[in-house]
Amino acid sequence: MAERRAVLTAAAADVAVVILFVVMGRSSHKEGGPWLTESLKVLGPFLIALLLGWLVARAWRTPMAAIPTGMTIWLVTAAAGLLLRRFVFQRSTAMGFVIVGPVFLLVLIGWRLLAEWLRGRRGAPTT
Repeated sequence: MAERRAVLTAAAADVAVVILFVVMGRSSHKEGGPWLTESLKVLGPFLIALLLGWLVARAWRTPMAAIPTGMTIWLVTAAAGLLLRRFVFQRSTAMGFVIVGPVFLLVLIGWRLLAEWLRGRRGAPTT
């Protein structure tokens, strides 16, 4: 049961990171159009890439591990998300987006590092 909970927690956290990336990006650029449909156009390639990252990393085995799971998920999500956005979804990939997107998505590793650190602190003897 704990393993299943870890998988669901990690998957939900990763999806939340990708959604936050899109919402913050759209809001910072004050993009127009219907909010939901335009957000889904940006979100689509990155959610597909996130799923691909989970498959490549076999993340269900060690979903909370920053290395190699989080690292693999980040790398695949960032790279495949940009490629899907450009070539499948026919959306622009300005240089700023190519830089900022992967940097923001480092949170996919960061939240795992934080979770590992917190688990280590709880397991450490108190003095």
